[in-house]
Amino acid sequence: MESTRLNKFISHNTIYSRREADKLIEDGLVTVNGDVVSNMATKVTNEDLVKVKGKVVKDKSNDIYTVIVYNKAKGELVTKSDPRGRKTIYDNLAHKFKHFLPVGRLDYASEGVLILSDSVEVVNALMHSNLERVYKIKVNGEITQEVINAMANGLQLDDATKGAHEKSEIEQMTFAPFISYQILSQGKSFSKLKVIITEGKNRELRRFFANFDLNIVDLKRLDYGGITLNNLPTGKTRYLTKEEYSNLRQYMRDLKKQDS
Repeated sequence: MESTRLNKFISHNTIYSRREADKLIEDGLVTVNGDVVSNMATKVTNEDLVKVKGKVVKDKSNDIYTVIVYNKAKGELVTKSDPRGRKTIYDNLAHKFKHFLPVGRLDYASEGVLILSDSVEVVNALMHSNLERVYKIKVNGEITQEVINAMANGLQLDDATKGAHEKSEIEQMTFAPFISYQILSQGKSFSKLKVIITEGKNRELRRFFANFDLNIVDLKRLDYGGITLNNLPTGKTRYLTKEEYSNLRQYMRDLKKQDS
């Protein structure tokens, strides 16, 4: 049976943060199976009776998992290692996150919200979801009416290789209508947009705009399913907030209901 650290168990199933859970343990306010616990390294399973200030802490999920947000910088690969020796996100992540898996990918030249988790189930669920992804992009040209029509109505390309990675084997691609788009600035040399899509296909936005001879100069993901950077500096990580964990647990429960 899988065990988890006591402070993580408390923070995932109560209003307390992990730091607050550590303080509760330090103050002797946490018991496991009737015994006061003072060892911060204590681990528990869902069969242990955990109490905080005399109140039972109920496991609110079948799986206890950790999810973090990483503000990916440009020039990092979302992969464990690179044969060419280029920098990867794991060169920058703390050692305790080395086994975490990314929810999808941001390519080498892209930046912003990247979600990682130690739960394969969570990663797969989020990766293949239709949750909204929000991007701020800069392209090297004007946004024509043809581009606007395609964003509004979707696009079917028999040849979607423009904008793709040179080793990509994906040629055809169907682009669903964007959930929304906002042209932030417009110019002959450069234009900036904020777009919301619900798919996560291989270099989807780069392929989409390349079809109109627009190369994406800058691409930053601002939001993934309601999870934002929240002022997180580039190259740094944060844990999900209590509200984000609550929303994620509800999302996972809803998925299981649909599958049952």
